[in-house]
Amino acid sequence: MSTVHSTESHQTGETPRDIALTTTQIGTIADRIGAHATRYGMVLVIGWIGAMKFTAYEAEGISGLVQNSPLMSWMYNILSVRGFASGLGAAELVIAGMIAAGPWFRRIGAVGALLAVGMFATTLSFMLSTPGVFEPSLGGFPALSIAPGQFLLKDAVLLGASIWLLGNSLKTHRN
Repeated sequence: MSTVHSTESHQTGETPRDIALTTTQIGTIADRIGAHATRYGMVLVIGWIGAMKFTAYEAEGISGLVQNSPLMSWMYNILSVRGFASGLGAAELVIAGMIAAGPWFRRIGAVGALLAVGMFATTLSFMLSTPGVFEPSLGGFPALSIAPGQFLLKDAVLLGASIWLLGNSLKTHRN
């Protein structure tokens, strides 16, 4: 078992064993910090992006992704570009709130995480339907354009974090 020792132990007369942290203890601490950083990082990202959906800038910014998506393009037959973006923004703010509430209300947190899984799976599907994802000047696939290619690819990490949050909420849920 590996340990981390403090140089102070030699000055105070304590043995390294008295104040040493094992790698398991460090791992437990890192796991707890990582869990909070993941949860509230997701709240920050989803909430901030959701709030931006109420601006004309963001509504226009996502319109190319939505227009080219077989899963989403039909929404523009029902709603305007701004109307759809505002509805999506409202949904994202609710999802962020649900994830934030997860430690106290596990079922709500689990539903929020499940909705985030669906949201990020949907945005990753835009990589298959949006023109310009792969950079033609570099030979196309696998070279990604900065936008929209790299912009969309980061959602793979957000999808993974959402799946982890879902699992965390379900395994710690008490009936």
